Amino acid sequence: MMGVINLVNEPDDLEELTYFRCPASVPFGGRYRLIDFTLSNMVNSGIDNVAVFTQHKYRSLMDHLGSGKEWDLDRKRGGLFVLPSVLNEPTGISRGDLYQFYSHRDYFYRGKEELVIISRSHMVCNLDLRDAVRYHEDSQADITVIYKQTDEDIQGKFRRLAVKDSGQVTLMEDHTGRLRTNNISMEMYIMSKALLLDMVESCLAQGYDHLVRDGIMKNIDKLSVYGYKFEGHVGIVNSIQGYYKHSMQLLNPAIWRELFFQKNLIYTKVKDEPPAKYLDTAAAKNALIANGCVIEGKVENSILFRGVKIRKGAYVKNSIILQNCEIEENVIIENAILDKDVFISRGRVLTGDNKAPFIAAKTKVI
Repeated sequence: MMGVINLVNEPDDLEELTYFRCPASVPFGGRYRLIDFTLSNMVNSGIDNVAVFTQHKYRSLMDHLGSGKEWDLDRKRGGLFVLPSVLNEPTGISRGDLYQFYSHRDYFYRGKEELVIISRSHMVCNLDLRDAVRYHEDSQADITVIYKQTDEDIQGKFRRLAVKDSGQVTLMEDHTGRLRTNNISMEMYIMSKALLLDMVESCLAQGYDHLVRDGIMKNIDKLSVYGYKFEGHVGIVNSIQGYYKHSMQLLNPAIWRELFFQKNLIYTKVKDEPPAKYLDTAAAKNALIANGCVIEGKVENSILFRGVKIRKGAYVKNSIILQNCEIEENVIIENAILDKDVFISRGRVLTGDNKAPFIAAKTKVI
C-alpha cells in the first residue's frame, strides 16, 4: 500500500493555534504533533511510501518531518514525500485535493503499490491499518471507509455514515446534515490506485474538485463502499473545543495507555533535553510534564510541553502550555491554552472557561 496524508481543504477551526502553522503541525500531548499519529499508524502498518499533500503554512510541518528519519522513512526506494500545493495559474488560488492529486499524478504512477490509503491528519488514534486492508479485500469493496461508533458530543467538523448490518455504507453526510446516526467517519479511505486515478480524471473533467464530496459521496450508489469499524479511542481535533477536550483526556491513564503504550508506538521528532526539574517549592498533581521543564510553582490537571518554566508562587490549573513558555512569579492560569514562547509577567491572572478556554497566540507577551 501507499499512504497519502491529505492536508488540502482540511477543516480548521483552531483559531490562534493555526495562525502560523497548518492543523497537521499543531502540537499535541506534550511532545507530539497531530500528523505524528497518522504517520505512525501508516509506518506501523508496514507502509513505507507516504506522500503528504500540503496546502499552506507548511514551514513548521517541513521542519518537523525533515527527511522522515524518525519514522524510518529516509529510504532509497519509497520513503516520505512532501508535495507542495500547485496553484491555479491565472487566479493564483489553491484548488481542491483532486486537482492536487492530478498535478502530482506521476507520484502515483511511479509507486508499485496497488492500493492507496488516503487519510487526514486530525484524527488522534493508534490503529493497525492491516486489519482494515484485510477487511477491504475480503469484502471486495471498491472503497472502504474507517469509522467509529460513538455517542459522545463531538466538537468539530465530521461526517456521519449510514452503515447496513452487512457493512455497506449507503449514505454519507456532513455534520450539518440531518442524518441521525452515531457512526462517525474517521476520514480514512482505502481504494485501489486505479480507481483513485480514474476518479481524479472523471471528476475534474466535470469541473468537480473534492475527493470525498464529489468523488465518493456523489457516487455512493454506483460504487460498493464498505465501512470498517474501529473499536479504539479516537479524538477528532479540528476545533479549539475538540483540541482542549482531547488533550485533557490524555490525563486519564486508560486513554494515555491506549494511545502510547501499545505494541505500535507513536513516533515524533526527537529533541534531547534533560528531565523536568522540580525545585523545593514545586507541587505537581495529575499533570503531564515533558522534559526540559523547570517547575517552582504549582501545576494541577495540566499538560506542559518541553522547556516550560513555571516560577515560584505561580499556579497553573486545567491548562495546556506549549513549548518554551515562561510563567513568572505569582501568576494564576486556569482553563487556558498558551502557544509557544508566550511570556506572562508576574502577578497576572488569566482564566478561561472549560467550554471556551483562554488562548494566547505564539510569542505573545502578557
